Amino acid sequence: MRQAGRYMPEYRAVRARRGFLELCKDPDAAAEVTVRAVERLGVDAAIIFADILLIVEPMGVQLEFSEGDGPVLHNPVRTPADVARLPDGDAAAAVGFVYEAVRKARAALKVPLIGFSGAPFTLASYVVEGGGSRTYAHTKTLMYGDPEAWHALMRRLSTAVIGYLNGQIAAGAHAVQLFDSWVGCLAPDDYERFVLPHMRTVISAITPGVPVIHFGTGTAGLLELMRQAGGQVIGLDWRVDLAAGWQRVGYDFAIQGNLDPLVLLAPRDEIRAQAARVLDRGRDHRGHIFNLGHGIVPQTPVDHVVALVDMVHEMSSR
Repeated sequence: MRQAGRYMPEYRAVRARRGFLELCKDPDAAAEVTVRAVERLGVDAAIIFADILLIVEPMGVQLEFSEGDGPVLHNPVRTPADVARLPDGDAAAAVGFVYEAVRKARAALKVPLIGFSGAPFTLASYVVEGGGSRTYAHTKTLMYGDPEAWHALMRRLSTAVIGYLNGQIAAGAHAVQLFDSWVGCLAPDDYERFVLPHMRTVISAITPGVPVIHFGTGTAGLLELMRQAGGQVIGLDWRVDLAAGWQRVGYDFAIQGNLDPLVLLAPRDEIRAQAARVLDRGRDHRGHIFNLGHGIVPQTPVDHVVALVDMVHEMSSR
């Protein structure tokens, strides 16, 4: 989760020389921060350095990353007419810099490389809201008020995501992860009606034989529906008991998660105790991928992340 994030001095040194989008679009730099993070942390796999919104920019969205405010989309899509005006074209073909970063990182790494994309709902929410949101009022206004336009938008995004993930796989990614960071704002009935059909479409179209990790936050009420979407791995955030969540998903899926990222601000003995609890809850079945339950916060001490990796290696080897 966000291995080369703002908490790493190596990343901040690179960012001091260039803007975020510039960094994402430079394959050499993106591969460099990917590889450096793995070397510094000692993790068992890498995730390519990119951003989930790169794939929406070729769809005519005016994207800007402002310091302190995160992503801003200057022309949000909020009406059926806005959806209809989205340009035709292969959005996935326009992000070749990501595929080149995957190729370069893959060549330099000694561990597997994970590609990723935002899931259609989270991408749609950004596109409709124009940035972050607490209520998702614009998103739900379009979703409830004009389901036909909503599904048209989701189909466009799903097509882009399929091409984007398969492009990363063709470039060398060993597995891919779908981040549905905002889908926890939905009731189960709404997820089933407005999201699930599109997630099934995306996951079923991923290159056969490549594992798909399906991750969301705030999804305690959606796990059975997420299972229906397909894939091989369900990611759990820290709000779900791992053992109970795995039982609900089913043991034919692997489980990823789910330490609270804020535990990394605690003393090391508390980090170890919390990591041990997560490992214990995943110990009875094959296929537990230890991970955080979401991204690392900027003030996290890098040494605590390294210590956590060492702790998990040591405890899981026993």
